[in-house]
Amino acid sequence: MKQLVLEDGTVFVGQGFGSEEEKIGEIVFNTGMTGYQEVISDPSYCGQIITFTYPLIGNYGINRDDFETVDPAVFGVVVKEHCENPSNFRNEETLDEFLKAKRIPGISGIDTRKLTKIIRTHGTMKAMIASMDRTPEEVVDLLQNTPLMTDQVERVSTVKPYVVPGRGDRIVLMDFGMKHGILREFTKRNCHVTVVPYDTTAEEIMRLKPDGVMLSNGPGDPKDVPEAIETIRHLKGRVPIFGICLGHQLIALACGADTAKMKFGHRGVNQPVKDLESGRTYITSQNHGYAVEQRTLARTELNLTQISLNDDSVEGLEHSVHPMFSVQYHPESSPGPEDTSHLFDEFLRRIKEHETTMKEEFACQNVQI
Repeated sequence: MKQLVLEDGTVFVGQGFGSEEEKIGEIVFNTGMTGYQEVISDPSYCGQIITFTYPLIGNYGINRDDFETVDPAVFGVVVKEHCENPSNFRNEETLDEFLKAKRIPGISGIDTRKLTKIIRTHGTMKAMIASMDRTPEEVVDLLQNTPLMTDQVERVSTVKPYVVPGRGDRIVLMDFGMKHGILREFTKRNCHVTVVPYDTTAEEIMRLKPDGVMLSNGPGDPKDVPEAIETIRHLKGRVPIFGICLGHQLIALACGADTAKMKFGHRGVNQPVKDLESGRTYITSQNHGYAVEQRTLARTELNLTQISLNDDSVEGLEHSVHPMFSVQYHPESSPGPEDTSHLFDEFLRRIKEHETTMKEEFACQNVQI
């Protein structure tokens, strides 16, 4: 038996599975019905304990193809029921075996509906999956006196640059906690991708002669990554930029807007987003606890392009002068619907458009000379 103890003193008792380790993390919930392997291996969950609202998790096991990173950074998994005997032709190990191998604690058999209601009512908070040897009072005291980490991006970003070769457009991808799904989208389009650490400077990036710069997803508060904000400020106007999730928030901060922590965030694969220009609604995959504050866009050159139909939060931005745009959701899905994968094609189209513009300006300068 194990216990899940929340910072406010709430205690859930259930069956332990996965690792026996005890880790303090931020308790959040994900509403996806499938895709638990991609969710658990998403670096954006670094330092968090995931509550799955769907009652049965692990029924198709774990396979070699659906990982979004090699080493998951999640601090715990909470489910109503975990399947001990998965049945799927791609299954290679159980969820329990996988969590043990990756040193991730889990707890099952608790009322995840009640837990989700608590999070929705009171917001995300610190929590720990603890052994029954500890008293709840002891765990609560530990939770209240242990600050949450602020270095998640540094923990999950690549340490050194590396190349995924291709013959097409040259993309520099800033890794703030990149999902492999982003790389898959670029390799499908034959792009030459250079993945660089989160703290790479603008000059180091420009020395790579990129056709475009991609800002990846990632965990935590965007204000905890001031190096990246400064880099984006110096890249603005020099090269086309596309930001996803954390990259979207960093673009907003670099352009003078502000971000704020959400009560319980958006985490799931069924989040409706409306495009303000076309009027079309997309169903998107999301995982974030911070959002761009819409009221602060008025002091910037950013235009609001998309909003959430659930709470009117900012879902898309585009710079009015420079070739720069971003979305809060995950167009690469993994898991989730593929409604917005065309945004990668849109990014490559804007790269071509920028190249044409630069050639025309260069030709005009030569004529004037």
